[in-house]
Amino acid sequence: MMQTMLHVIFTPSGAGSLNQALRNAGRDDRVISFFDDLSFGPINPADSSLRAKWVENELGWTEWDDVTAQSERFWRDALSSDYRKVVWLSRRSAMEYAGFLEWLWRLGGAPCEVVDLSEVRISIRPPQPPVLAVSVAALSPDQIRGNNLWDLAEPLQMRARDRYLDLWRQLRSENAPLRVIDGEKLLSAPITFFDSFLLSYAKPNWQKVAMVVGQTLASQVDESVFQTGDIFLAPRINALVESGRLEIKGKSALEMRFSEVRLPRARD
Repeated sequence: MMQTMLHVIFTPSGAGSLNQALRNAGRDDRVISFFDDLSFGPINPADSSLRAKWVENELGWTEWDDVTAQSERFWRDALSSDYRKVVWLSRRSAMEYAGFLEWLWRLGGAPCEVVDLSEVRISIRPPQPPVLAVSVAALSPDQIRGNNLWDLAEPLQMRARDRYLDLWRQLRSENAPLRVIDGEKLLSAPITFFDSFLLSYAKPNWQKVAMVVGQTLASQVDESVFQTGDIFLAPRINALVESGRLEIKGKSALEMRFSEVRLPRARD
């Protein structure tokens, strides 16, 4: 009996795009998404309840229980032996890379196929030249279907599996607050890693927090990597305010569209 194909994705928006592309192509494959982001927070163990406490204490987000519940459902389905598993990732996305490594760690020796978009170039708007896919989260359903990206699935070879597991073993032992992309590597980093980037876009005059965060995120795209998201950067602005490196007008940087920040003004 042929197994149903299960596509494992580590970004919810990417899962939505892939699911729509498959339906448009007349395929009934199943798609599931991981909602947590293992590029930040504790990963040894990657226990959902422990991570929820860390997110609340370190980042100030208090509704991570929803992510916890979704994570439990994801792991149940993503590790089931009932499916032929195809995992999608990009080593240019810290969220996807970290999620993939934890999934592979839990999978054990079970077989799987991989669609690795790290160096894949796709056609966007002909006659413009192809561009790096970077992440399934950055692609539309038409781009996924038009480039037949599911045809890139290849069985994960033992040598590659061992290399990935060695990397995750090291990152787990370090259990740092952050994991970031450095070339083709995923490295541990301190929680302050992005602070200098945020400060570089702050100005002496007031700006919306969303503007500072958005410019920081845009700078990642210029480097063809996805390092982190606003869910991590906005809390770091609160930390910079607490340390006196920024001033805030508004209740919290977590309310990005309703709060403003600026560099401290020199006092006479």
